Amino acid sequence: MQLTGLDWGIIAAVLLIVLGIGWWSGRQGKGDSEDYFLGGRAMPWWLLGTSMVATTFSADTPNLVTDLVRQQGVSGNWAWWAFLLTGMLTVFVYARLWRRSGVLTDIEFYELRYGGRAGAFLRGFRAVYLGLVFNVLVMATVSLAAIKLGSILLGWPGWMTLAVTCSVTLFFSAYGGLRAILWTDLFQFVLAMGGAVAACLCVLSMPEVGGIEGLMTHPNVSGKLSVWPTFSDPEVWVPVLLVPLAVQWWASYYPGAEPGGGGYIAQRMFSARSENDAVGATLLFNAAHYALRPWPWILVALASLIVFPDLDSIAAAFPALAADKVGHDVAYPAMLSLLPSGLLGWVTASLLAAFISTMSTQVNLGASYLVHDVWVRFVRPDATEAQRVTAGRLATVVSLLTGAALSLILTSAGQAFNLLLLLGAGTGGLFILRWFWWRISAGTEIAAMVISLVVAVYFTWIHDTLAAEPVALVPAMAVWAKLVAGSLITTAGWVFAAFVLPPESPDVLQRFVNLVRPGGPGWSQFIPKGGSEEPSWNVPRALLQAALGCLAVYGVLLGVGSLMFHQAGAGIGFLAVAALSTRAILVLQRKSA
Repeated sequence: MQLTGLDWGIIAAVLLIVLGIGWWSGRQGKGDSEDYFLGGRAMPWWLLGTSMVATTFSADTPNLVTDLVRQQGVSGNWAWWAFLLTGMLTVFVYARLWRRSGVLTDIEFYELRYGGRAGAFLRGFRAVYLGLVFNVLVMATVSLAAIKLGSILLGWPGWMTLAVTCSVTLFFSAYGGLRAILWTDLFQFVLAMGGAVAACLCVLSMPEVGGIEGLMTHPNVSGKLSVWPTFSDPEVWVPVLLVPLAVQWWASYYPGAEPGGGGYIAQRMFSARSENDAVGATLLFNAAHYALRPWPWILVALASLIVFPDLDSIAAAFPALAADKVGHDVAYPAMLSLLPSGLLGWVTASLLAAFISTMSTQVNLGASYLVHDVWVRFVRPDATEAQRVTAGRLATVVSLLTGAALSLILTSAGQAFNLLLLLGAGTGGLFILRWFWWRISAGTEIAAMVISLVVAVYFTWIHDTLAAEPVALVPAMAVWAKLVAGSLITTAGWVFAAFVLPPESPDVLQRFVNLVRPGGPGWSQFIPKGGSEEPSWNVPRALLQAALGCLAVYGVLLGVGSLMFHQAGAGIGFLAVAALSTRAILVLQRKSA
């Protein structure tokens, strides 16, 4: 269906509201860098948590889910559902630690935890790497989804879609900073969540789909409904379930699911008005991200197998879409194009707003790295607050344009997802343990980065060439096998480096312990023994709460899915597990108060 005047009116109204929120929020700011990048460290948990969810709602997320479901079935979503494990660790273990650190960015942490030139080098290098290279790749992935969305739903070429949405993004994110982003995220989340549910209900009511019953019984769909892979075939369940739950969640550095916390999740925690607000925000994020949002996308993805059973049918339906952009992820916007007038405008506007929300978060985060951790730290330490804000706005423009340009090279959401996983494979364990083990040093982390980069380059560009005929010097490896091998090699390398390289100086380590108070046997020699000064170590209780949190969220996720697919017994059982786990978390929390 073509967009009508009503649809265009809705889209225009949403973009104007976003601009209005940015203008209003910008006028509330104090004009200093802490307010621009952290909202003055005075944000409530519900706003921060909603913002985290909204940022991960980006236009590429439903496309990625659709790609996974169409190729692997519902169980393919374990590729990202597994990240709940690191998310719950962040909630119960790391949120308070990050908030206590008092840093403005998670990159500043490097000179808090490490000392000397190596610590300064790490801060500068990671700021450039995450602020430019990694951040630009994330923005390119999101922009790729916007290009496909604009081509199918708006009939626009990629440059036009990016020009319009990036202009709106630049205005309110550069003018209003994080405060504008947070309030826009709240509006965008309500809009997008409502649109996703409404679109799902409309798609299910289509005659060719035939409701939930017709969906479940259709031959294109019936074999893809299970949330569990086929356990009789290791080639199916190992990459779909075992690798994500056993390796991927802790080994890979992925945006929004960084082991030990980091990125825009950490930025939101720094912005919280208290430790409890930081914990509450990350808990709300993980509950909503994994338990609330997936099913509307999954149902639309399953229905797309009926309407567009293969890539040829998608290409035939949308001849204007470039051949290199035709993939299974395109099926989601393709299904949305069938929505009636009004609803089509609502959903299209919500996805454009989701794109703007994610891009604004990424450019603000990247700008904070480049300004605070590179320019101010190494070039202009005497820069005034006004100069820092101006530099942040300039960095916003540069990073946004670079990310948008790179999106014209990528071809699918799945391609970008795998590349992001492989780039950080094996470093996650270090990010988890560096808070609790004194032997990890700046040298250890540098070794991990170098090994991870070499491994990623080898598996991405060299291994397949060596494995191809007629060379065949090494055996061919699937993507999941490369991830596991890369993770193990990198982990073994940095653990070895931790034992052979000298640790940080006692003064640096003592300063870190005094400020952050991580506790535990890994810091025993830096904590006073006996007396009231010795803090209790709450990590064992926090780990139990994290495990219970995973059971609670997975219980809701799987329980709702089971009930939708008419598996009442399983659904009630999963929801009961969720209720009991939640109750246990509350009991543990009261005992620790």
